[in-house]
Amino acid sequence: MFKLNEDYLALRGSYLFSTIAKKVAKYKEENPDRTVISLGIGDVTRPLTPTILKALHTAVDEMGNEATFRGYAPDLGYEFLRKAIAENDYKKRGCDIDKDEIFVSDGAKSDSGNIQEIFSGDNVIAVSDPVYPVYVDTNVMAGRTGKFDEKTGQWSRVVYMPCTLENGFCPQIPSKPCDIIYICSPNNPTGTALKKDELQKWVDFANEKKAVIIFDAAYEAYISDPEVPHSIYECRGARTCAIELRSFSKNAGFTGVRLGFTVVPKDLKDGNGTELHSLWARRHGTKFNGAPYIQQRAGEAVYSPEGQREIAGLVSYYMDNAKTILKGLKEAGYSAFGGENAPYIWLKTPEGMSSWDFFDLLLERANVVGTPGSGFGPSGEGYFRLTAFGTKDNTVEAVSRIKGI
Repeated sequence: MFKLNEDYLALRGSYLFSTIAKKVAKYKEENPDRTVISLGIGDVTRPLTPTILKALHTAVDEMGNEATFRGYAPDLGYEFLRKAIAENDYKKRGCDIDKDEIFVSDGAKSDSGNIQEIFSGDNVIAVSDPVYPVYVDTNVMAGRTGKFDEKTGQWSRVVYMPCTLENGFCPQIPSKPCDIIYICSPNNPTGTALKKDELQKWVDFANEKKAVIIFDAAYEAYISDPEVPHSIYECRGARTCAIELRSFSKNAGFTGVRLGFTVVPKDLKDGNGTELHSLWARRHGTKFNGAPYIQQRAGEAVYSPEGQREIAGLVSYYMDNAKTILKGLKEAGYSAFGGENAPYIWLKTPEGMSSWDFFDLLLERANVVGTPGSGFGPSGEGYFRLTAFGTKDNTVEAVSRIKGI
């Protein structure tokens, strides 16, 4: 008789956003006459821009031509895209990142869930709390997190770094030993962002303790504060301690196209001098056949002058929504945060109301969907996330409905 992986059996219930989807589907089925507006999942709503569409169509035509047909992509990705990434995302910002240190993939979510495979199972992870659930769940699947405590909502071998109102929702350097540190800035779900001097402290700490930082920069396009770095490699010493995850989903609207990349510098080595770059290249080549040529040509178009202007328009559209949500919530008497360097609003639930109770209240009385803060970790209880990725009209209507509760 076959046996199941016991690490998977340790997972707590279903994935957060799957749970929300089921609850919303049930509500819609029972209330077919009501129009539900979702500000829950971080999925974009604006269509792909003209420059990206043109690149996609051109690439499709090439795939239909015997002379220009492409099969499997190179392991790291096509050079034309890696070169564009290296020049625009790194060298223009003074970051010493070579195109051969960039691994193109089908998205940052996949990479954030897979990158931990190259580390030993007895490494201790540290996560911001609240945190994007994928970081913890994939380490649970790897058997790295220990036992779950029902009372605290924590795993025994995970170092939680509470991000609270008192510390500005920013993680503090942990006093407990840790080996793998997850940092997302700008942050999902709180919307806060680390300034360069704050991030530099993490880089110095990781180098001192011989730890590695997995830095999720999926929302860097939304940064407006000049003191907030777009890449961890803007900090000195980051090449020897940091891996960076990037995505085309939220800046260019590729949630339905799927494209991202991970940067693993060749200077990043373990205590025996083994390059993590070579290990990730081995894993990448074994388990991944490359992002499709069509998507990679679309990614290249993002870096053209026209593409940059168009995605700046997308970012501006969603950040206008964020301002609308933030302003409306504060007018309604809520304590709300974020929405300045990230397309997320983090709000405090009414006194004495749990985050799931508030979810039910919004769904039933306002027909608006958000995300309960407790789904992001113990410190998320008592808070709630709303996204700015809806349409402008739906965002305005959702805020009006919330005000009317």
